[in-house]
Amino acid sequence: MPEEFAPVKSGKDCTDRQATGQNSDIFSFIFKGNIPDPYPEEACPTYIHTTAQINSLKVNTLVSGAGNINITGTVTASEVTAGGVTLTSRKAFDISHPSKEGWRLRHICLEGPESAVYYRGRLKDNNVIELPDYWVGLVDPESITVTLTQIGYSQDLIVDKIEWGKRIVIKSGTGANIDCYYLIHGERIDGEKLIVEYEGSEYPGDNSQYSINK
Repeated sequence: MPEEFAPVKSGKDCTDRQATGQNSDIFSFIFKGNIPDPYPEEACPTYIHTTAQINSLKVNTLVSGAGNINITGTVTASEVTAGGVTLTSRKAFDISHPSKEGWRLRHICLEGPESAVYYRGRLKDNNVIELPDYWVGLVDPESITVTLTQIGYSQDLIVDKIEWGKRIVIKSGTGANIDCYYLIHGERIDGEKLIVEYEGSEYPGDNSQYSINK
């Protein structure tokens, strides 16, 4: 029998093909067919994407849902809205007022030229402020600063020494019993220092540590 008239063996055709069809407004799982219509019984089984991975994603209109978004890289957006509040270059939060019914409360995050943490409290009848254990390895001990506010009477308070980035020793120049509020700041040591001003639109440091608003 000539080769051109030899019977062709039938089998499954699992070739990856371009998705076609009409637009759908139904929120359903993404389907990628691999066989043209009509769908033959002997074809490979179909799949729906309950999980997916792609290199790039372009959304023309809207992303919505009730799940979580976990990102390790940079998020760049001209405008971001969360909980009905638009996040701009000022870092704000807007919540129901805790004590006035029908009112709301809005605050803006404090900004500064460093990635800093703080620890505050009251020191009374003692002269040592014990810093949290997690400050070791998190905070640069050379960056620690202390603000003291004396309570009730003048005590001539002095920061005597900071030991190992773990404890702060206070003394009174008048020998009075110590009673004060304290506020302690320290710069984080677990990342690069913030480059506050830079020329152009490309940050010269590690941009993966920041969410960027343009």
